[in-house]
Amino acid sequence: MILIIEDDKAVRISLLLLLQQEGHSTKDCGSPDEALAWLIHHTPSLIILDLNFSMATSGEEGMRLLKQIRKMYPVIPVILITGWATIELAVAGMKAGACDFVNKPWNNDYLLQSIHTILNLQEKKVERLSRSKLDDHFQFQHIIGEDPRMLDILATIGRIAATDASVLIMGESGTGKELIAEAIHQNSLRNNKPFVKVNLGGISSTLFESEMFGHVRGAFTDAKTDRVGRFEMANKGSIFLDEIGDLDHSSQVKLLRVLQDRSYEPLGSSRSKTVNIRVICATNRNLQEMIAGGSFREDLFYRINLITIRMPALRERPKDIPLLVNHFVNNLREIYDRPGLSVTPETMAWLQRLPLPGNIRQLKNLVERTILVTKKDLLEVNDFQEQVEMEFKREGPVRLPEVGTLTLEEMEIQMIHKAMDFHKHRITKVAKALGITRSALYRRLEKYNIPYDEASD
Repeated sequence: MILIIEDDKAVRISLLLLLQQEGHSTKDCGSPDEALAWLIHHTPSLIILDLNFSMATSGEEGMRLLKQIRKMYPVIPVILITGWATIELAVAGMKAGACDFVNKPWNNDYLLQSIHTILNLQEKKVERLSRSKLDDHFQFQHIIGEDPRMLDILATIGRIAATDASVLIMGESGTGKELIAEAIHQNSLRNNKPFVKVNLGGISSTLFESEMFGHVRGAFTDAKTDRVGRFEMANKGSIFLDEIGDLDHSSQVKLLRVLQDRSYEPLGSSRSKTVNIRVICATNRNLQEMIAGGSFREDLFYRINLITIRMPALRERPKDIPLLVNHFVNNLREIYDRPGLSVTPETMAWLQRLPLPGNIRQLKNLVERTILVTKKDLLEVNDFQEQVEMEFKREGPVRLPEVGTLTLEEMEIQMIHKAMDFHKHRITKVAKALGITRSALYRRLEKYNIPYDEASD
C-alpha cells in the first residue's frame, strides 16, 4: 500500500492513476490531519508526501508532518514531492529521513523508478552468506577475498544489484572500487546494456559538458561534427562516475540536474534529451569533510548515495593478501609461460605485514615487477624486498622493520618520508612511487603533519 498525502485533488488523482496502472494499491489523504488519523490504524509500504499545504510555499507543514511520521514509523520510506523546491528544503528533507525528493511536474519514469527501487530495497532481507554461496548466486569471479567485511560488501551487492539504487563506493586508492562497480552492473537487470566508465578527475571544467552531454556541430570552434556524450552512451545501462570528489563546483551543478531530472541538453542544442541510467559513483576523498568545507554540494551528495559501500584498505584485511598474491601469480604464470612460479609461506607472511599504502594496485605491481626481474621460480622475501627498496631507489641495503617493532601507521609514515626525501618533495613522483593518487598523498601528508610545498612538483 502506497499512501499519497497531497492537498491538490488533481495531483492526487494523477498519482493514483499512475501507481494503479503499475499494479500498486494506494490510499490518498488531502491533509496532514487526515493522514495522521489514517496512519494510527494502518502501515503503508511507502509514503509520497507533498511539502506544501493550504497554499503555503515554505515547506514547513510538510517537514513537520515528515517528522511526525518518522516518530510513528521510523523505517517506512518517504518520497517528498513539491512544486516549490529549494536546495535547502531538499537537503533538510533528506536529513530528516526522506529517501528521495521529486519536483513538480515530475517525470513519470523517474518517479516510478524511484518507487520501485525503494520498495525492492525494503523487501530484500539481509543474510550473511559464505563466499561459496555468494559465488553460486552471483557473478563475483573477478573479486578476490574472504574477509568478513568483503563478504558483507558482496552480500550488499547481491541485495541491491537488481534495483536501480544509486550507489556511492568510498575507499582509498587501489582498494578495488571499480571492480565493485562492475560487479553491481554485471549482477543487475541492465547487465546486457552498456557499462560506461568516466574518470571525472581527468575531465576539466571546460570540457565537462561536451564530454558528458555531447555537443552538436558548430557548438564551438572545433566542433566539426556532432558528438555523443557519456550519458547517452550509457542509456539503459549503468554509468560509473569515478573520482566524483574531484569534480569542480560548476560541474557539480550540471551533474546534479541530470541525476535529478534524468534530462540534459547537448552543448549547443536547445533540445532536451532524457536518459535511463543506473548511477554508480566512487571517490577516495571524504565527501562529508568537503561538504563542511563548501567544496562539495550537499544536495548532490544525497542524490548519489542511496546506498554507500565502504571499501576496507588492504591492511585491514591482511588474510586476503595471500589469496590476491596467488591470484596474480596464477595469471602471470600463463602470461610469462613460467608454470613453476610460486611464493614461499614465509614470503606470504612477510607480505601480510607490508603497509602497502597503494593497496591492491600496489600489491599487484609489486608481484608482477618481482616476477619480471627474478629468474628463479620460487619467490622469497629478499626478492620482494629488493623491489620495495627499488621504489625509493635508496643506495645501500635497507632493512624493513620486523613485525612488532613498528605499527602500520609508523611504517607508512617512514615510507612517505623516504619517498619525499628521494624525490625532493615532488608530489606527482612521490605519489607514483607509493602507488597512490596525488589526492591520497595530500590527505596522508595532512594527517601525519608532514610538511610539503604545493608549488614544488
